Amino acid sequence: MSQQHEESIGGDGLPHRAPRSSPGRARLSRAVLGGGVSIDILPDNMTRIVEDSGKYYTWRSFGPEDQRTHELWVDMSDVRHGQVRVHGVLSNSYKQAVKVPLSFDFPFYGHYLKQLTIATGGFIFTGDITHRMLTATQYIAPLMANFDPSYSKDSTVQYLDNGEVFVIQWERIRLSGKESEGAFTFQAALYKTGTITFSYRDIPLPVDVISSAEHPVKAGLSDAFMIKSPSSQSQDAQQQTIYEYHRVEIDTTKIANHSAVEFTALPTCLQHDSCELCHAFNQTSGCSWCNVLQSKHTTCEDYSRDYSSTDSSIRPEIEDVTSLTHLQKGCESDGEA
Repeated sequence: MSQQHEESIGGDGLPHRAPRSSPGRARLSRAVLGGGVSIDILPDNMTRIVEDSGKYYTWRSFGPEDQRTHELWVDMSDVRHGQVRVHGVLSNSYKQAVKVPLSFDFPFYGHYLKQLTIATGGFIFTGDITHRMLTATQYIAPLMANFDPSYSKDSTVQYLDNGEVFVIQWERIRLSGKESEGAFTFQAALYKTGTITFSYRDIPLPVDVISSAEHPVKAGLSDAFMIKSPSSQSQDAQQQTIYEYHRVEIDTTKIANHSAVEFTALPTCLQHDSCELCHAFNQTSGCSWCNVLQSKHTTCEDYSRDYSSTDSSIRPEIEDVTSLTHLQKGCESDGEA
């Protein structure tokens, strides 16, 4: 994979918390590219472990004694898995992120990703809009924390892409300011099927004692969609609001030496490309066909991911992690073919 196709981003910066945008939702804001971007995130008491929600993913965790733990670990030195690239910038930087294209379309929450943003902080950003709040939402995080690969020449961030799986390995990285606590090595593997695995080889201390004062500490998945509206600051600018609609937080007590977590993607509305398929497939409950979008966007969920409008009536008010948004319910009322 050639270097010129990558884009370096100046840090996986921390979010700045602003007044709440609606009851029970926290808003994070920062100006971007002459317009504005704000992020509405789900409060902690609305987080659902994926084992409880079961709408987008199911997951299982494995310990040192489980054979599956060893099966899920990808040996980056085994040439049969494909060519490994040790990323020079990420391996020698602190709070840095780099965009990397994928050789296949990866289904994440039912929509397809063509590129990812790998961060030194132990996570992958999946959003299209780059901002300095990458840790807030839209992530795949085996272990997001205040890691500093630049501390040691032995620390590396490396990845491989063989057309069937994309694997990122953070190897021998240490926590900034806590370097003496030991080196962490773990992986995230993204399979063409939509399966996601987190594998942990070296975890020198319990995750719950890692400080979040300088950087969020998270493990799990998160996704969001964006709504564009005219900015009150300028007629030529747009306000972009990113709404987190679902988050998965795995049990961090299960993260230890030689452990693993495997996420299996469930069928979603987005896989249907016709009204007939939408209604005939009984494994995707809550789907409705949107006539107005059938030529390009196929379902209500797809509609909600990137919608430009000046009509505030379509602004979603998310009441629960697994419930339909206001916008999705509005799509239902448009009628079905």
